[in-house]
Amino acid sequence: MLNKSYLSHLECGLCRESYDPDKLWNLCPKCGKPLLARYDLEAARKAVSPLDLARREPTLWRYRELLPVRDDAHKLSVGEGFTPIVRAARLEKEVDHSPIYVKEEGLNPTGSFKARGLCMAVSRALELGARSLSIPSAGNAASALSAYAALAGLEAHVYMPADVPRPFINECRVLGAQVHLVDGLITDCGKVARADLEEYGRFDVSTLKEPYRIEGKKTMGYELAEQLGWTLPDVIIYPTGGGTGLVGMWKAFDEMEKLGWIGPARPRMVTVQSDGCAPMVRAFHEGNEFAEPWPNARTIADGLRVPAAVGDFLILRALRESKGTAVAVPDKEILEATYLLGKTTGIWPAPEGGATLAAFLHLKQNGWIREGESVVLFNTGNGAKYSRLWD
Repeated sequence: MLNKSYLSHLECGLCRESYDPDKLWNLCPKCGKPLLARYDLEAARKAVSPLDLARREPTLWRYRELLPVRDDAHKLSVGEGFTPIVRAARLEKEVDHSPIYVKEEGLNPTGSFKARGLCMAVSRALELGARSLSIPSAGNAASALSAYAALAGLEAHVYMPADVPRPFINECRVLGAQVHLVDGLITDCGKVARADLEEYGRFDVSTLKEPYRIEGKKTMGYELAEQLGWTLPDVIIYPTGGGTGLVGMWKAFDEMEKLGWIGPARPRMVTVQSDGCAPMVRAFHEGNEFAEPWPNARTIADGLRVPAAVGDFLILRALRESKGTAVAVPDKEILEATYLLGKTTGIWPAPEGGATLAAFLHLKQNGWIREGESVVLFNTGNGAKYSRLWD
């Protein structure tokens, strides 16, 4: 059955060149930057309203008009999205600030927010004829690709650092993926994966190197608005490696305003990284449009150990347009905040989630977050996979 997607074209995020959305693309052929999906929002506005959404399934597919899959036959789903937003009452008392909410992405399939992006990327790749998919990953994205490729019956090749926590390796293998372990960081995994792409003809679903992972991630923005009664918080604190989720939410806010679902007010977006790998923080505070690669990247939060991001200019653009900021925190504070978040909310957070609380504490202390401002912290994954941290 044909879906009611209002996808109209792809547009380069930098040079604005347009492309046919019904062909497989990676980066913009003209300038090598990420392609973004665009929609006929005027037609979508007439076709769907917030009242319609309330009657739909509690997954990210409730926003199907604003997603790229055209035919339901290619819609892959194991219940991803529409994760809870939790009012953190005990945490509020502990840190003397309210309101604070936690968006609990660890309840997604495969235990992280990566399920959103890979659900969409694999669904669309399946629809457009891809048969073998490839990804470099710090762990969670590899798990998500493995799951959705298994559901679709596609071949999956995942490239992870050799020191990735063992649960990620086990999960990918159980889900049928071919696991390639690489000595080095995710950037080194990317180099090996690219060489194999050319040799074996696989399709690359790396972060922001195809147009549709961001479409799955943007649904976090739609959900925030819907779950908060079509309002947005004052501040969103987001752990940033590749940054697809932050860029996706910023895109979602623009789409929702054009749909008439929200007004022009926007949250101040905050990127948080470890001080052992903080290319976006450095670029933001130096006023640069692009981020230089971070040397000798290290952090206990594997998802933040990303020394270079292809969508760096999109991340920095969202931070500046929102009047947001970027914060680097030490691993010691990340771990302490992870425990504090867990013992006050009942959520077992990944260290990336703990990093958002560490950043909040800095921003509250220096007055950047003011009394009474509503804050959403993103816990992007389940802490159970980071077994070495808890021993």
